[in-house]
Amino acid sequence: MNQALSDLLDLLDLEQIEENIFRGQSRSAVVPRVFGGQVAAQALVAAGRTVPADRHAHSLHAYFLRAGDPGAPIVYNVERIRDGRSFTTRRAVAVQHGRPIFTLSASFQTYEEGLDHQAPMPPAPDPAGLPTSAERLRGYDHLPSAVVERFLEAREAIDLRYVDEPPYGKYGEPREPHSQVWFRTNGKLDDDPLLHVVLATYVSDMTLLDSVLLAHGRGGWAVGDVVGASLDHAMWFHRPFRADEWLLYDQESPSASGGRGLGQARIYTQDGSLAVSVIQEGVVRVPRENREA
Repeated sequence: MNQALSDLLDLLDLEQIEENIFRGQSRSAVVPRVFGGQVAAQALVAAGRTVPADRHAHSLHAYFLRAGDPGAPIVYNVERIRDGRSFTTRRAVAVQHGRPIFTLSASFQTYEEGLDHQAPMPPAPDPAGLPTSAERLRGYDHLPSAVVERFLEAREAIDLRYVDEPPYGKYGEPREPHSQVWFRTNGKLDDDPLLHVVLATYVSDMTLLDSVLLAHGRGGWAVGDVVGASLDHAMWFHRPFRADEWLLYDQESPSASGGRGLGQARIYTQDGSLAVSVIQEGVVRVPRENREA
């Protein structure tokens, strides 16, 4: 395990300060606010720690309310909404400076047998043959060195490899609103199922709106031709997976309008099992100086 992954695990390991109340540290991301995936992952940790060990997360629904302050801790208040025979529901509210910045509802279920089918895994090249984040980013002369270093720092804990050029690597002409990345942690993890779900939640906010940008030939926040932020986020965890083994994140955008863009995605294990479904809407605005006359 590299130091960056160890630091990320420490970041996600919340301090319990009272029953149903947890505190997490925060840090800045590529943009000067707390990374949304961090808040979502920490909120899921808080919720999961109030649930019996035999109940596993199967869905979450969240709203990003305010930008997080990377210089301040985040307090997570968990409400025990329901404890049923098979399902447990929790609500977590993330608070900074006395105001909620994020809310999450999560559902947990005991294992049971049932009907089973899935959408097939789409074609994708082997991740071992794809450029690493460092190899791609260091080849982009048009990106300011400070942006490259922030991207690399944000991804030191995660081995994330784009199948095709990311929006900020090739932009100016619209492309199909479809993006694929492979990802896994840079090191082995413990077997705790919640930990793997939490790490996938963390990564899921990194690239989901890429397909919105591709549809309009925009490079994104890295090049400054759009500004944006996550609005809401939903995930369904269908089958067991490990976040320290390769996962294919297949993403597309069915719509953008009204200053918002929608991304939807499926996460597959390398052997083709559909592990997770994800949907996110975000603000995607073109700055006035970049709008066509």
